Amino acid sequence: MTTTHPEAPELAEGYRPHRTLPLRVELARQIKRRRTLAMAAVLVLLPFVLAIAFAIGGDPGGRSGRVTLMDTATASGANFAATSLFVSAGFLLVIPVALFCGDTIASEASWSSLRYLLAAPVPRARLLWSKLTVALGLSLAAIVLLPVVALAVGTAAYGWGPLEIPTGGALSAGTAAQRLLVVIAYIFLSQLVTAGLAFWLSTKTDNPLGAVGGAVFLTIVGNVLDAVTALGHWRDFLPAHWQFAWADVIQPQPEWSGMIQGTSVSVAYAVVLFALAFRGFARKDVVS
Repeated sequence: MTTTHPEAPELAEGYRPHRTLPLRVELARQIKRRRTLAMAAVLVLLPFVLAIAFAIGGDPGGRSGRVTLMDTATASGANFAATSLFVSAGFLLVIPVALFCGDTIASEASWSSLRYLLAAPVPRARLLWSKLTVALGLSLAAIVLLPVVALAVGTAAYGWGPLEIPTGGALSAGTAAQRLLVVIAYIFLSQLVTAGLAFWLSTKTDNPLGAVGGAVFLTIVGNVLDAVTALGHWRDFLPAHWQFAWADVIQPQPEWSGMIQGTSVSVAYAVVLFALAFRGFARKDVVS
């Protein structure tokens, strides 16, 4: 004869914890939100703003005092896409990642709907996984959207052709497209630190703006510390130190060491931050 533990919770017939809060439902909710649509509009408009700026300012080459992707921005559509990533990876792309990941749990708490989700009942781990998966998916979509639009705008404005390397040489259009896919993947991985910060803060506060702003602020602090050369090799442990390591693959002979180190640092920080978020939320007293 089997007995039931007196303290064991009774589950409703047909209840399946893994089927609560389906990803498609959460994704549909987040896509329809105004901040998602506004962020998409900003990313779509940026390449057009850059193209207009280049049309007004003329040839961008040789004005910065050092050789960068900006010097060949108008050489082809591929160059324009690479330049768009170059000018936005350090800050602009941080914002959608922090927004989508920092607005996950904190927004539900600010609407006083979090406790009702958990009472549905949606298991806490399931809630976090659904929220995080959708947030990372939207972050990746934002990072992909910018270069795709930039490639279309650049091709229309400057033509389809090889990616001219500022230091000399060129990559064929096909090779350039493959390298740009690698760049997009690396930028996404490098942004996992910001995602982790925003997500962890989102589980600690009921203020979405605080979670998003805190993640952006800490990311900026990392960039400032990386500029302090007196730190020497300690900067190697800063994710910001490797954020432009992807430029090494925009070369005839790609160099992977910087990207490997940058990915390792970023993923390591992100895993710790995500683990802290899950551990803290599992023990949190949810009252909102």
